Amino acid sequence: MHSSTATLSPAPSRARIRWETTIVLALGLGESAVYAIVQLAYRLTDSVPLADQTATLNPSRSDREIFDLIYQVLGIAFSIVPVLLVCFLLWRVSRPHLGRLGLDGTRVGRDIGRGILLVLAIGLPGLALYTGGRMLGLFVAVNPGSLDNYWWTVPVLLLSAARAALMEEFVVLGYLFFRLKQLGWGIWPIIIATSVLRASYHLYQGPGAFVGNLAMGLLFGWFFARTGRLLPFLVAHFLIDALAFVGYPWAAATFPALFGLTG
Repeated sequence: MHSSTATLSPAPSRARIRWETTIVLALGLGESAVYAIVQLAYRLTDSVPLADQTATLNPSRSDREIFDLIYQVLGIAFSIVPVLLVCFLLWRVSRPHLGRLGLDGTRVGRDIGRGILLVLAIGLPGLALYTGGRMLGLFVAVNPGSLDNYWWTVPVLLLSAARAALMEEFVVLGYLFFRLKQLGWGIWPIIIATSVLRASYHLYQGPGAFVGNLAMGLLFGWFFARTGRLLPFLVAHFLIDALAFVGYPWAAATFPALFGLTG
């Protein structure tokens, strides 16, 4: 008769976890962080002052509508592969299948409410930081979207917001918190490390973006460590980006100086 533990998969070794984490990051956010650092160096050494430069988050990919749509959808689809990978790696046979990532399918209403409160806690301070940073030349002008006004523009922008929320929160909060705990890291080293990662892949927006996203990462990390629930952060991140992406035309027309649109 076999032991009850004989059928259980052995825990991955520390070396395997390190390699796995490196691969997951290299497929997505780690790659973005490296490119963002290089792009910041480019911006800082450019003859054009940082305050006069622009970063476009959702650019058009073709001057032909149908191909623009195809490229947009393909880009979004392929960019969530790291999310599928971490779900595959941390999937449990028993329910909740994604419990290791902080998702158990319960208390959904409360989690959504917490996500909305996070938007309120982050939104206004974030806008104030961006405004002050633009005045000090610490942010480039951020254009959340330059897509033409097609019938599919808003749905694609909403999908882009969902993509960003899934990629960042699944990997930075759900996956890295679980794996780094397995490596023996303490909670605050995990919170600080994941916050620095979150801040680093926003450096293409300027040094001010590092500060703002570092603060957001510390808040998210602290709250996630207390609750262990991922859904509030998915909701908050999606709403913040959706408001920025879809609301950009109104915001740019109302506050043109913030977006580098003044003559």
